[in-house]
Order: sequence, then C-alpha cells, then structure tokens
Amino acid sequence: MSSYCLATYRCYDDTADFNKKAQGIAVGLTVGSWTDLPEARKAQMQQHLGHVVSVDVREAGEASPESRRYADIRIAYPDVNFSRDLPALLVTVFGKLSMDGKIKLTDLSFSESFLSAFAGPKYGLQGVRELLGVHDRPLLMSIFKSVIGQDLEGLGEQFYAQAAGGVDLIKDDEILFENPLTPIEKRVAVCMEAARRAYDVTGQKLLYATNLTGPTSKLADQAKKAIDAGANALLFNVLAYGFDTLCELSADPDISVPIMAHPAMAGAFYPSAEYGISASLLLGKLMRVAGADLVLFPSPYGSVVMPREENLAIKQVLLTENLEQDYIYRHSPVEGPVGQPSATANESIALKTSFPVPSAGIHPGLVPLILRDFGTDVVVNAGGGIHGHPMGAIAGGQAFRQAIQATLEQKPLQEAAQQHPELKAAIEAWGVKS
Repeated sequence: MSSYCLATYRCYDDTADFNKKAQGIAVGLTVGSWTDLPEARKAQMQQHLGHVVSVDVREAGEASPESRRYADIRIAYPDVNFSRDLPALLVTVFGKLSMDGKIKLTDLSFSESFLSAFAGPKYGLQGVRELLGVHDRPLLMSIFKSVIGQDLEGLGEQFYAQAAGGVDLIKDDEILFENPLTPIEKRVAVCMEAARRAYDVTGQKLLYATNLTGPTSKLADQAKKAIDAGANALLFNVLAYGFDTLCELSADPDISVPIMAHPAMAGAFYPSAEYGISASLLLGKLMRVAGADLVLFPSPYGSVVMPREENLAIKQVLLTENLEQDYIYRHSPVEGPVGQPSATANESIALKTSFPVPSAGIHPGLVPLILRDFGTDVVVNAGGGIHGHPMGAIAGGQAFRQAIQATLEQKPLQEAAQQHPELKAAIEAWGVKS
C-alpha cells in the first residue's frame, strides 16, 4: 500500500468554500490538475494525487464570541512525490501555499517509510543526563552575556563564574560568531580549562555548548575543530541554516557531542494565528526529527513570551514516546479514523526524546512555575537571572540550584530563602511568581 505524510492546516476566510479550497490544495500541490486529464492519464497519475482527509469548519463566533471563521484541513501527500528529506517535504506541503492567503501549517505526521530515514537526536534527553551524571532533577543552564568584543581572558572569567555557581550547562550567545578575539578552538580551550577549575570546587560535570557558525559547507569541519579542542556540546542556529543541515551534523559519526538548537528567527514563523508554521511543529517535531538533543524556545514566563499552551505543545512532542500516535500517519483509502495503529506497525521506528529548554527572562522566582508545567525533564535556562544577581554570578547559579531543590521538596521559596542568602537576594530582586 502507498505511504503518505499528513499535513494539517488552519485556513481563515469569511466566505470561502473550504471543501473546495482543500481539494484545490490537494490537487494543486501534487498533480497540478485533475478534472481536465484524460482517463488514461488519471490512472497513471493516481499514485501522485494528494487526498483530502478531513475539513473541519468553525463558523465565526463558534469557538469564542470574537473568533473568526476558519477550517482545519488535513491533506495526505504521497511519499512518492518527494525525497526523504525535510526540505522536500516542507516545500511540497507548504512551499507556494505559504503565500496563498491566511493559512498556517499547524502539524505534520509522517509515514513510517519517511520517518525511518531520520535517526533523530544522537544523545537525546537521557544521553545528556548520562553525560552529566544527573538523573533526579531538572538541569540548570547559564548563558554568556555581553561577550562581543571580549577577549579570551574575559570570556574565561565569565565562564568560571557561571560554572562555579553549580550550573550543568553553559551556552554561547547565539550572536557570538567567529572573530579574531575568540576563535572557536581557542574559546573552547579557555572555557574548558575554566570548567576544570570549577569542577575542583563543585565536583560537578558540565557541558559547554559553543556556537557553531560559518559557511554551511564548512560547518562539519568547524564542529570537528571545536571537538578536537575539547568541546563537549554545540549550539546551532537551526532556522538560519535549515533543518537538513542539522540532520547532516547530527548524523555525522565524528560529531560526537550533543547539539542544542537555538530558536533564532522563529518569530518570523510561528506567532501569527493566520500565517506561518506552528511553534509545536517548528520548534518541536521538526527539531526532534532533525536531530536536536536540546531545544530552546521562548517561555511563557519571562521577557520573550510564548503562550503557555504552545509551550506545553512543544514539550509534548519533544518528550512523547508514543510515536505511533503523535508522529506516524497511516493512510487508508476508506473513510475512518486517521493515524491509527495497524497490524503493519513497525516497532523499529524510534526517536530519542529531546530536552525542552524554555528560555528568556528566567529568574529563580519562576522555578516553581517551570517545574509545575514541565516536571523534572526540563532545562532551566538563565541569563540575566544569573549574571544580574545582586551578589554576583556565582551566587546567581547557587540561587537557582536552591530554588530547584526547594521546589522539588515542595517547600515555598520564601521559606527556603531564610536558610540561603543567595536565594533571598534573588527573591528580593525579582520576586516569586505563582
């Protein structure tokens, strides 16, 4: 039986015949035309024809008093039409369609055949935990700040202050590119030496995600140069380079470190209800399929806000182990439930889970909210909440660790702060949100 990938769209229009619109998409993005074809040609092209699976119309005011008229449209696209890579699939289902009115790509589900071409994350959530030896709590990450124009000595000092505070990961600023002051191999050497000095104080392992940049054709060599210098993780601006570039880096056996996906440029795709690609697909499913071990995205709590329901949708697709339900589509030519398991289910399809990293504007007083929404399988990611601590960056990291431990013990932060001056100072600076 032919295999298909399923695209789900939300289309807004006050008057359109959405069933006709859906049929036009299914035909236009596959065989181009249908009714005008001779019967012999139709028989030949049948295997390439897209199929409308469902059209769910919501009239204006139906969802809420202010809601507009829209339809959720699901269309199945034959795998035979595209190669087994994400650019081919995305151009097929949302290439020119993305420019055709108020329509948003909200989800993709994949055939087993298509999904089997992707190994997914090399380490994944559990692999990252294994590298760090931390299994019973959320991880804590810190971000370099104000490093453009700094020399190696300043970079090393900032790194040590973060590491000595007890963080598990430190990442470069995504706008720190190759430059004469801190080239990648020297940057890695200085920072990993600072990590060793911090280990003597904390006894804690640490991953440093150095920013992988440069011309696309040289990225793999650049990654290997960083690894040879001691890098044990990489930061990568996926949307600037493309999902397929992430796939290639993740699949390279010589790139033997976790890859952290940064969401730079994501705001051009997901925030609009009427256009673009949903956050859960852009920063969730596609990142995991392409091989991101950790995925950053704006949190609902801080300075760059994403709605909480979108955060939880990203979390769900990064952490789900039920690929049969959440990732795989099985097309049936007869009407019935879509995407259901069948007797032909292939148990060999597997993707490691990816670590969710809600980010931006995070301070210790937000830790209870983060753990409420994400549980312990989350990376608490802080920048200003560490560097801006009144007692310094070391105390900033300590305050976060104290907030995490108090929350795990179900102890109010204000109570825990009575025993921890670092947490107390953080609360006085930023408060506690609940």
